Amino acid sequence: MKQIGSAAGSTDCVANKWLADDIIIVINENRSPRIKHVSWGRLEVEGKAEPYKDAKLFPGGSREWNWQETGTNHVPGIQQTDVKELLDHGAKIVVLSRGMKECLEVPRETLDFLKGRQIPVHVLPTADAAKLYNQLAEKEPVGGLFHTTC
Repeated sequence: MKQIGSAAGSTDCVANKWLADDIIIVINENRSPRIKHVSWGRLEVEGKAEPYKDAKLFPGGSREWNWQETGTNHVPGIQQTDVKELLDHGAKIVVLSRGMKECLEVPRETLDFLKGRQIPVHVLPTADAAKLYNQLAEKEPVGGLFHTTC
């Protein structure tokens, strides 16, 4: 840091302001958290001390995905209300995991809901979904729903 002043050592209004010589790095606290590890029944997420079994990840945070809140089950599958929460947090791309053995369905209504809002969606088995999510999270505000068992 340096101070601007006159050659004679006196200062004026501008002279009392400090200017940075270095680049300022702004940390975006609203970015999507990264997945640190995924395995059967376990999803470890950046910024979260305990692992999730099922999780919602979105710009600015994550939380447990409680299927009972929205009536999600393997059939009928991921509900519109589940993905709407991701959009409400600013997700511009959505990654949906179908589980390790792809038992979780994704109804046409849920995909149409995203399509109608011009939100790109990727539907993959959980391990592949986690890998793609992390790649997208490097550049985009992405949201994801992750089911870590069947």
